[in-house]
Amino acid sequence: MAEQSSGGVQSVERVFDLLEAMTEAGGSLTLSELAEQSQLPLPTIHRLLRTLVGRGYVRQLANRRYALGPRLIRLGDGASTQLGAYAKPQLTSLVAELAESANMAVREGDRVLYIAQVPSSHTMRMFTEVGRRAPMHNTGVGKAILSQLDDDTVRGIMSRAGMPRATDKSIGDVDELLADLERIRERGYAIDDNEQEIGVRCFAVPVPNAPTPTAISVSGPTSRVDEAFGLRAVPLLQEIAANVGHELRTSGAR
Repeated sequence: MAEQSSGGVQSVERVFDLLEAMTEAGGSLTLSELAEQSQLPLPTIHRLLRTLVGRGYVRQLANRRYALGPRLIRLGDGASTQLGAYAKPQLTSLVAELAESANMAVREGDRVLYIAQVPSSHTMRMFTEVGRRAPMHNTGVGKAILSQLDDDTVRGIMSRAGMPRATDKSIGDVDELLADLERIRERGYAIDDNEQEIGVRCFAVPVPNAPTPTAISVSGPTSRVDEAFGLRAVPLLQEIAANVGHELRTSGAR
């Protein structure tokens, strides 16, 4: 019979400790790194990994590192679909109010994953396909997500993912990025100002109480999405983000 800790099943808690440690490390760790991260005894880690590898939730690489397994993809897709479904009505109301495209994205390893999108009715508009993955350092949602993480975690993400400059406006230095994230935390929102694509501006905010670092945004051409637009958009984004976070919390999605 599994031991219990804090009212939960201890062996299940330990499995999630291992999976979360691999996720935080970018997807893979050595056995010794897993022991250091999880503070679990090596025999316990061996036993849990055998089960996870056998079920396809973890795989052992040729260099003897342990990595997240392909069977997690189905669980992740299902969770992303659920989160996107919660957000869709809220994003729709955001588009109705601001007349620009709205998005919701979550952290997936070292990148952002777009899980919901409602396009603007304008002929010239931004369209981001649901399921698209993008860098964190030069997207509005990515920076809003990074602002929820500590500096060491951000440095680890950037060292693994790199910081390619999509435009000459993109941030390409981790210290410059950390300074920008501090400003985002202070003011409560992020801006992608021509950083991923010239001629496009995006305002984004974190979603509180989400089960994984999450953000929502509105984006459009710089001719329409200007400073005056931001003054209208940010309070609405923050209100919608709070509503989405409340729905996730009260629905038990956490």
